[in-house]
Amino acid sequence: MSQDIKDAVCEALDSGWYILGEMVAQFERKFADFCGVKNAVCVSSGTASIFLSLLALGVEPGDEVIAPSFSFMATASPILHIGAKPIFVDITPRTYTLDPNEVEKKLSKRTKAIIPVHLYGHPADMDSILEIAEKNNLFVLEDACQAHGAKYKGRKVGGIGHVACFSFYPSKNMTVCGDGGIVTTDDEEVAEKIRRLRNHGRRAKYVHETLGYNLRFNEIQAAIGLKQLEKLPSWNENRRKIAHAYNESLNDLVITPIEERWAKHVYHMYVIRTEKRDALQEFLKKHGISTGIHYPIPIHKQPAVSEIVDSNLTLKNTEESAATVLSLPMYPQLTQSEVEYVCEKIALFHEKS
Repeated sequence: MSQDIKDAVCEALDSGWYILGEMVAQFERKFADFCGVKNAVCVSSGTASIFLSLLALGVEPGDEVIAPSFSFMATASPILHIGAKPIFVDITPRTYTLDPNEVEKKLSKRTKAIIPVHLYGHPADMDSILEIAEKNNLFVLEDACQAHGAKYKGRKVGGIGHVACFSFYPSKNMTVCGDGGIVTTDDEEVAEKIRRLRNHGRRAKYVHETLGYNLRFNEIQAAIGLKQLEKLPSWNENRRKIAHAYNESLNDLVITPIEERWAKHVYHMYVIRTEKRDALQEFLKKHGISTGIHYPIPIHKQPAVSEIVDSNLTLKNTEESAATVLSLPMYPQLTQSEVEYVCEKIALFHEKS
């Protein structure tokens, strides 16, 4: 932990106010400015940000919410906790984000909202999704939990849909050294609903207008978040440089990630695709290279949703991606020599296989 972050944590501790104090308010203002919106509301996790946003938008039991199956479970679990039904839609194989053409096929009279996930740090095709939403009177909730600072047609994600949700889990492009999340929106009413819902439904001290939850953010998290937010742009640029270096060496060996002309990718993860995924992962492990699979089981195949998903549902691109994706090392401090080592071992694997 850098000294400036340690100093900020000490300042928060010395203040004597640990929950929803001035540092939280300051972090909310800074993050709202960063995303180009009027409001940001800190909550306890990225999952909580999605859950409270859906409630604030009026999603109720029996409603349907369109979402990708190729994502972390937290994209869908808040929908289920509310009693609504996730309607899983396939992705585009280029960006791993919602395919707008497939979204239109899944609309019904019960559809209430669409959740595009900016997976791995690449934005979804927001104009197409917003057009569908406007035509059908639907809300758009951006799942930006992996895309802090990513841009769509020059606009930062987090300021494009009706609301957007971010996570500060330790592996994200910025963190608060633990769980944490934030909701961004221009809608004052939605923001105020989330503020109350995160804090026991409270409007004023001991005045509770609705049943709420304990999903608050603390001052130490905010102190860390303020310092991390300052560093985020340079960290993202480092990630982009690392991705470019990977691309130059790996383009002829595996399927490398693309960046659409309208997008600015922030590479929360650098994800390749290969039919020999499992063998390559084992080979790299033997050479001291840690990799990951994000995600090996699509949400619609998870046991937790088996009772609400049609067993015959097939999402071709989702299932092919789950079988072939591999996440290579990616973090801002990764050195050129480390990138070269990873690429050399992948080349060696292909020579031998």
